[in-house]
Amino acid sequence: MVTVLTQELLERIRSRAAGYDRDNAFFLDDLEELTAAGYLAPRSLLETALDQRLLAAYAPATALGINMHLVWTGVARVLSERGDDSLDWVLADASAGELFAFGNSEAGNDLVLFDSTTKAVPGPNGSYAFTGTKIFTSLAPAWTRLGIFGRDDSDPENPLLVHGFITRETPGWRSLDDWDTLGMRATQSHTTVLDGVVVPANRIARILPVGPSGDPFIFGIFANFLLLIASVYSGIADRALELGVEAVGKRTSLKNEGKPYSQDPDLRWRIADAALALDALAPQIETLAADVDHRVNHGLAWFRRLTGVKHRATETARYVVDQSARVAGGGGYRSSAELARLQRDVLAGIYHPSDTESVHSTVATNLLGPLAD
Repeated sequence: MVTVLTQELLERIRSRAAGYDRDNAFFLDDLEELTAAGYLAPRSLLETALDQRLLAAYAPATALGINMHLVWTGVARVLSERGDDSLDWVLADASAGELFAFGNSEAGNDLVLFDSTTKAVPGPNGSYAFTGTKIFTSLAPAWTRLGIFGRDDSDPENPLLVHGFITRETPGWRSLDDWDTLGMRATQSHTTVLDGVVVPANRIARILPVGPSGDPFIFGIFANFLLLIASVYSGIADRALELGVEAVGKRTSLKNEGKPYSQDPDLRWRIADAALALDALAPQIETLAADVDHRVNHGLAWFRRLTGVKHRATETARYVVDQSARVAGGGGYRSSAELARLQRDVLAGIYHPSDTESVHSTVATNLLGPLAD
């Protein structure tokens, strides 16, 4: 598959990653170069997943931030390829250079897309006014299109979830400069406050009942978000394993007469075990991404498989980074060390939906049915 991620571009991106992290700064130069190279243009989910894994090995936070744009273009592609042209305008806007971001996450909302604490009030001509607070809005300094959703309780017996998009020029929203985290700092995922921000009818993407939904729009979000998240954390693990291999080749042991640690049986086992775990990710991610592209029908098992691969990838990435840190020695504990940054970045994986508890609940329900009342 052809990629615009040349080695020269990737090396420039890697050279800036430590500075963005140190300064808690947005990856603006990376974004400009990736945009100019055509990286943000819509393409297949498999191609996107492969590229995101590669990009994450060079700059995890840049890849994670870009993910949010790529998820929306992926959702639009899922719909378009299934005969639904309602988000074709997203593909056109993205091709024209607009940058999409996610304004869906809410503090305390563990139902994620199946309910919302944001109020969506019907207005004239099919419009809606949204009031609420969204957290983890990656690309906050730069997005030009923001997807949001909220709950319409105008009919208490039939509450609805309303999904729509605003532009940066839309009045009624503000971004809080509150991003100061342990890792993934360059994403600059500020909190977004919505105060009666109005979405016109032609930018309302979906109106769905509260609760789980098999609508292709929801499927598209889950499929693209979970597989691209899995790809990013797999890329982190790829780089951590590289650093671990380099470290044991360079470090020498006084106890073993100056031999490199690559000859130490215990450290060899750690490296091998990390590689075995990592090797299992590519077949699962790439197969599921191709299945989305080719419209394979996994029925009710889709959500089990999608949440499962995100869980497996993030947990495996944490394990691989940990094993690499153990073989790299104390130098990897310095705050300036790339491996130390990867240790901080990889922890963010546990906070992305679906969390571990939700994943196990989804899998158990698929296999055993719902819990009895």
